[in-house]
Amino acid sequence: MHKVVVIGTGPAGYTAAIYLARANMEPLVIEGPQPGGQLTTTTDVENFPGFPEGIMGPELMDNMRKQAERFGTTFKTGWVTGVDVSERPFKLQVEGIGEIVAEAVIVATGASAKYMNIPGEQENLGKGVSACATCDGFFFRNKKIVVVGGGDSAMEEANFLTRFGSGVTLVHRRNELRASKIMQDRARENSKISWDLNVTPIEVEATGMGVTGLRVKDNETGEVRVIETDGLFVAIGHKPNTDFLRGHVNLDENGYIVVTPGTTETSVPGIFAAGDVFDTKYRQAITAAGSGCQAALDCEKYLEGNMVHDWSKSL
Repeated sequence: MHKVVVIGTGPAGYTAAIYLARANMEPLVIEGPQPGGQLTTTTDVENFPGFPEGIMGPELMDNMRKQAERFGTTFKTGWVTGVDVSERPFKLQVEGIGEIVAEAVIVATGASAKYMNIPGEQENLGKGVSACATCDGFFFRNKKIVVVGGGDSAMEEANFLTRFGSGVTLVHRRNELRASKIMQDRARENSKISWDLNVTPIEVEATGMGVTGLRVKDNETGEVRVIETDGLFVAIGHKPNTDFLRGHVNLDENGYIVVTPGTTETSVPGIFAAGDVFDTKYRQAITAAGSGCQAALDCEKYLEGNMVHDWSKSL
């Protein structure tokens, strides 16, 4: 039995754990296969307050984890495969661990990279296809690289990958980009980035040795051609990691957790959401951390006088 279980890490999960631990709630954090969340796959974080020179994403997450541990947070590594939230205490089925029981739960499982779902893509993951520039950029020194996407993450990855590749081609299915102006300007000012816009990727070409090209279709002319490349980085967005909650907690049509406006409360009393699992608008590290704080405070308030277990007998 645990007072509070936080599912997931990243800015939301770690911040929730810090606040809960300092309130003597003795939180258990269940880490997934990528502890630290999406920020562990980014490079310089320049817009997180308190770091005027910026900070590397993995370093920021490591610092948050250490801070949570300092106040008494415990961690277990596993994958939540099922939940029973029909009554309290809640029951979580965790692969590799078994059943975990909790008075309350904060879901901070974040989101996962989306892929294009075209032929040759999944077959070549780790063989030239990647969704993590910081993880795999090193392997493409002096090689040709393609980045697919039109948002901030695509601009950031393209800029980062110019440190390694001989050149980076940014591919997007529209002429207009979704990225913020400052990120677009940075990419356009980078002489090692070229642009191939208004084309639709249709197939990843590869040999037994790895990726050789991205086959695309021109959206205006219908022409099909191949962009030669040694590495393909997909940066087209993310999907919330909420499949294990489907049918148990209200989700919207895209899988994001529905919360009561102005709170982190879900459709099930005692279950709270933090970070990218419900934030469809801002999706920033600082807003995720802020929602982790909110979830912890909402959780503390909820548990006041609502404990199922007599914790005084556990001392």
